[in-house]
Amino acid sequence: MADLDALALEFEEHRAHLHVVAYRILGSASDADDAVQEAWLRLSRSDISGVRNLRAWLTTVTGRVALNMLQARQSRREDVGADVPERAGPEDEALLGDDVGAALQVLLDTLEPRERLAFVLHDLFAVPFDEIAPVVGTSGAAARQLASRARRRVKAAPSPPVAATFKARQDRQREVVAAFFAAAREARFEALLELLDPEVVMRADEAAARMGAAPATAGGDAVARWLSGRAQAAVLADVAGEPGAVWAVGGQVRVAFGFTIGEDGRVAWIDLIGDPAVLAGLDNDTAR
Repeated sequence: MADLDALALEFEEHRAHLHVVAYRILGSASDADDAVQEAWLRLSRSDISGVRNLRAWLTTVTGRVALNMLQARQSRREDVGADVPERAGPEDEALLGDDVGAALQVLLDTLEPRERLAFVLHDLFAVPFDEIAPVVGTSGAAARQLASRARRRVKAAPSPPVAATFKARQDRQREVVAAFFAAAREARFEALLELLDPEVVMRADEAAARMGAAPATAGGDAVARWLSGRAQAAVLADVAGEPGAVWAVGGQVRVAFGFTIGEDGRVAWIDLIGDPAVLAGLDNDTAR
């Protein structure tokens, strides 16, 4: 009982964050309450002895619960149809920022459930695509494409505040990626460490690994040591609609670098993508 009480106290530290996640997926504060409560029930019944980051684990669980609720709602063809979605509570808007509000929620309501979840978890809450993939029942590359489709619709939004907010977020991420590659090329190890989350993961697919990339590297120190002095030929690019980079030979992209930028502005996850079939679908736009 004491352990459960301690777990409940730890859960309460994350409740407000989880409510924001669920609200952005579901568009309903009352449904978000239900999703968060279900996340607590799942936590209380789970063995989390191997969980290193409880907040990330709970974010993913809440996303899965919210997706199930959203899909069930659509399958019942419920009329959720107010033109303006149910307002979140003050703590929700405070956590998301004043620039993300009802206008974004209206746009999210137009997305297919899996697109919506992939976009919300990755772009708003920095969940890596490899962790989103099992929630939506697909691969990491396919989850990236789901978010990319959603991102294109948000970019084309007629709402100036949403478009401006999204552009500002991507501009900040682009600055982080540019600084990251500058530090890697110039072998500035300490600068790389500053830009990397201490628990960053760098993962290469089989094709990228065959070209010399490490299949999986974890931890800021290990990732910084592997990258320091490398990436000389990488060119900044938009990869599936988000800031990244590509390495090309003879004008053909051989490896794409996909990034997940954490809420603190540091690199939390790096994907090295070399599979030609995946690269062909990533809509890589080389930056000039």
